[in-house]
Amino acid sequence: MKRFYYLFLAVFILSGIGKARADEGMWLPMFIERLNYTDMQKLGLQLTAEEIYSVNHSSMKDAIVGLSNEPLPTGYFCTGEIVSPEGLMFTNYHCGFGNIQKHSSVEHDYLADGFWAMNREEELPNEGLTASILFRMADVTDSIIPMISDTLTGNERKSAIRKITGRLKKAASEDGKYNVVLKSFFEGNEYYMFVYEVFKDVRLVGAPPSSIGKYGGDTDNWMWPRHTGDFSIFRIYTAPDGSPAEYAEENIPLKPKYYLPVSLDGIQEGDFAMIWGFPGGTERFNTSAGIQFKLDHLYPPLIKVWGEKLGIWKEHMDASRDVKIKYASKYAGVANTWKYMIGQDKGVRNLDVVGNKQKFEKEFIEWIDEDQDRKEKYRNVLSDMKEVYAERSVSFNPLVYASLTGVGGSEIIGYAQDFMGMQGLLQQQKEEKDKEKKVKKEEQIQKAADGLKASLEEHFKDYDMATDIDVFASMTEMYYNNMPDSLKPDVLKKMAGKFKGDFSEYANYIFDNSFMSDKQSTMTFLDDPNLKVIDKDPAFQLMQGYMENIMSASANYRKSSGKLSTAERLYVKAVREMNPDYKYYPDANSTLRFSYGKVLDYYPADAIQYDYKTHLSGVMEKEDPNNDEFIVSDRLKELFETKDYGPYANEDGSMVVCFLTDNDITGGNSGSPVVNGKGELIGLAFDGNWEAMSSDIAFAPGLQRTIVVDSRYILFIIDKYAGAGHLVDELTIRKSMPEPSRIEKMAEPVLEEAAVN
Repeated sequence: MKRFYYLFLAVFILSGIGKARADEGMWLPMFIERLNYTDMQKLGLQLTAEEIYSVNHSSMKDAIVGLSNEPLPTGYFCTGEIVSPEGLMFTNYHCGFGNIQKHSSVEHDYLADGFWAMNREEELPNEGLTASILFRMADVTDSIIPMISDTLTGNERKSAIRKITGRLKKAASEDGKYNVVLKSFFEGNEYYMFVYEVFKDVRLVGAPPSSIGKYGGDTDNWMWPRHTGDFSIFRIYTAPDGSPAEYAEENIPLKPKYYLPVSLDGIQEGDFAMIWGFPGGTERFNTSAGIQFKLDHLYPPLIKVWGEKLGIWKEHMDASRDVKIKYASKYAGVANTWKYMIGQDKGVRNLDVVGNKQKFEKEFIEWIDEDQDRKEKYRNVLSDMKEVYAERSVSFNPLVYASLTGVGGSEIIGYAQDFMGMQGLLQQQKEEKDKEKKVKKEEQIQKAADGLKASLEEHFKDYDMATDIDVFASMTEMYYNNMPDSLKPDVLKKMAGKFKGDFSEYANYIFDNSFMSDKQSTMTFLDDPNLKVIDKDPAFQLMQGYMENIMSASANYRKSSGKLSTAERLYVKAVREMNPDYKYYPDANSTLRFSYGKVLDYYPADAIQYDYKTHLSGVMEKEDPNNDEFIVSDRLKELFETKDYGPYANEDGSMVVCFLTDNDITGGNSGSPVVNGKGELIGLAFDGNWEAMSSDIAFAPGLQRTIVVDSRYILFIIDKYAGAGHLVDELTIRKSMPEPSRIEKMAEPVLEEAAVN
């Protein structure tokens, strides 16, 4: 049995399932004292557990912000942190990029020039952007699991859980005062409730130009060494009484329960580093069959389709400054995920994650076979999952292509989906015989038209027809060539024949004849909605055909979801039962977590060592005036040449830009605060490294690193580059006094002589 245990332990670590190192794991803060505090103290933490997470008193968790574009979010696209008593919030540049882009135009190009509010009146509101701060969290597993019968089917179980969680959420919301989010952990074996305050008035305060905030662009994305000043600044506002409120001129800056001080001490290799935030999703309990399914059926079409779309967008963006501004946010979002998928595919293969999982699963089956009760409960979990993935492999590729190149292909098709409700109302009005009901339908149609008019400006502000025509032609051709005939809409087959397979001609026909292709035609339709017009619209017809087919493909895909979720839940339960002495962390699911580790370099390959920090000199070395990813502004070059770094320079006089830690993060941690052992902000997490792109599936000890923009570089850009020192004045800045190298002791006679004199 001892041989089995050590073999199990080795494979367990490689599989990314268990807690193996201090730097691995995204931990729930409510368990910090029981699971993590002692380990954190050994690494250099100087705070108490109560100072980090407390329900009854202000603590570090009160400074951590989840960013969303939803009024009542259940997940967060990025993290921010409050850094002043006036509600000032730091996050990444790429997290604020969409809002910076929305405020930009050719006349006011904040992407190219940066933006700095020199007073509160200049701060810009951001419609739809919300900031959530955790009030409390609670383990509600015992309120749910004992109430659920083991005999329920997958769908019956989901329905029963929804009823229970609905009651719990309603009770905790205090009549809508809080946004209550309840999520499952460990594949449905545990449940936790998160109670948030949601602030809906979040204003843009400052952002460097893209030449700083996105320095290195797509080329350096996910790469080290990195020289990106990836930060932006917002401010959270409240009603005059301090409660969350929609934007209003009379609103005041948030008075936070807690805000992070900022350190000027800098970093040294081996320093303690803790990261807080809202990691979006990991799947480290995934099996070999699940991972192989991704390698075979998910990554290839995603990489192919998005690569094609990005190429078309870039061609048009390079040709027009106006298009470049309009598509900047769209491009950045897709490009980031596209490169991530390429890296994850490569990383999973290079690290043989599937092979390591298979070794673990062999040991897992041996463990099950040692006990009859285990056989009865768990013997089929792996085979059930394999069967589901085998069934899904038939319909999954068509589903992916239908999603990416059909309804998710060109923007005009996506926009056509917004008119489905309108078409339904017009159809109902036509069929309605009762006069009074017909009048009510007319009122509903008018209301729907008003809603579409309200969103009209937003849609066409960042839309370019010529770009979308080329995207339509390419995406439609990819759909046609990769889908079985049974899933090709009749209208697509007809048009492909009519234009003899020339999809560029088909694209021109669509855009020449659809009222959705430009703002004025759309407004004309909405002024007088007509069923015949929308039914004959070629973009709407194609969208309807796509929707019918994607619903058919997804129905086949969903058939086995209950079987898969049951098997996954039992598998994770068994894995935890298999070795109960491990400290388990749950997969990330966009709930508040912390991770801890240290500042550290790494060796990416044989004979190569990467230092743990980069400098402003590296920005200058990478400069390429002919490549917009590596433009360096004259102002930044001037500061570098004069070494005018103010109090933000390193001890050796250099300007540190970024550094590395071995913390465990994923998407959603962008913008997360990185704090030292005293709880002081030393940087913002903004990326992972290329060599560990498999990390969402399997943690890569020794390779995995978090890329951080140094807080001193942030302050340097704000103060010396932008001249926005008033923002630095808001912060609590801390710098340790240097220890004297030696202490002089005066001799006694000298003291006596001095006293006499």
